[in-house]
Amino acid sequence: MPKITSREIRLASRPTGVPTASNFTLAETTLEPLQDQQVLVRNLFMSVDPYMRGRMNDKKSYVPPFEIGKVLEGGAVGEVIESRSSEFKVGDVVTSRYGWREAFIAAPKDLHGVNKAVQPLSVYLGTLGMTGMTAWAGLTMVEVKAGDVIYISGAAGAVGNVAGQLAKLRGCRVIGSAGSEEKVKQILEECGFDAAFNYKNGPVLEQLNRAAPDGIDVYFDNVGGESLEAALSALRVNGRIIACGGISGYNEEKPKPGPSNLFNMTTKRLTMKGLIVGDWLNRQSQFEKEVSGYFQAGRLKSLETVVDGLDEAVSAFIGLFDGKNVGKMVVKLSQ
Repeated sequence: MPKITSREIRLASRPTGVPTASNFTLAETTLEPLQDQQVLVRNLFMSVDPYMRGRMNDKKSYVPPFEIGKVLEGGAVGEVIESRSSEFKVGDVVTSRYGWREAFIAAPKDLHGVNKAVQPLSVYLGTLGMTGMTAWAGLTMVEVKAGDVIYISGAAGAVGNVAGQLAKLRGCRVIGSAGSEEKVKQILEECGFDAAFNYKNGPVLEQLNRAAPDGIDVYFDNVGGESLEAALSALRVNGRIIACGGISGYNEEKPKPGPSNLFNMTTKRLTMKGLIVGDWLNRQSQFEKEVSGYFQAGRLKSLETVVDGLDEAVSAFIGLFDGKNVGKMVVKLSQ
């Protein structure tokens, strides 16, 4: 095949506070000829996610930081356009961690084949991808069950909306908070939440108490900050907290003090568990079987915000911190 060129987004500098376009650069690279046991993939969709902000800092975490001058990485779904491996053939659709670029070469072990009959293929970055699996793993981790009252912050986000829908399928009463009236309406009408409120309309605890006057059993934390403090007050004895994310503080230069009512962990005998979806990859087939079944049966909806073109990937990423997305934010690269 002729040489393949690919555009890619690289980290130009480490952000201070909220990232800006100047922290990134768009570059073009020429891919090497394919070797034995390699696969050439053209990306169709790529993911932008809040956790990527932490990787832009030069700090140790559960994943290595991005390197300045190097292409970023993240979830992507693409089509095999050349293969020198028996594991994949031309036309296969795969997911990978090779996002933020138009095309790439990889070993088969770095690719995960998916069913291309399931549409839209971007669902493999959201509801049937790592964000959907994060929601599923969180509920499984603290054994969410029928009859539980669960509060989900960031409920219109990629993880939150799936967590709410899966909790409803488990027989829970589900309460969500989001940052606009439109988002509140969507999680009520499209995702089937029992109650929802706009956290910008007043103190979170007051609104949560109105939605759950008898308290909650589970808090799925995507936000941290005021929402976590409110949940610590609203949780019943032996309540559980799924510590998934804290987007309210991702761009803070100095960490804010923790909740003033943290001692409720002791007096209420609460359980708080941290969640990293990578720890659950050995159960990915279980997740895919269960959640794909719900999706294909029409019992689980996929909410997503689609932005066109690699040129818009940076603005899509920055938009996450302004709440520009409903559901999963994805960038469409080619079809």
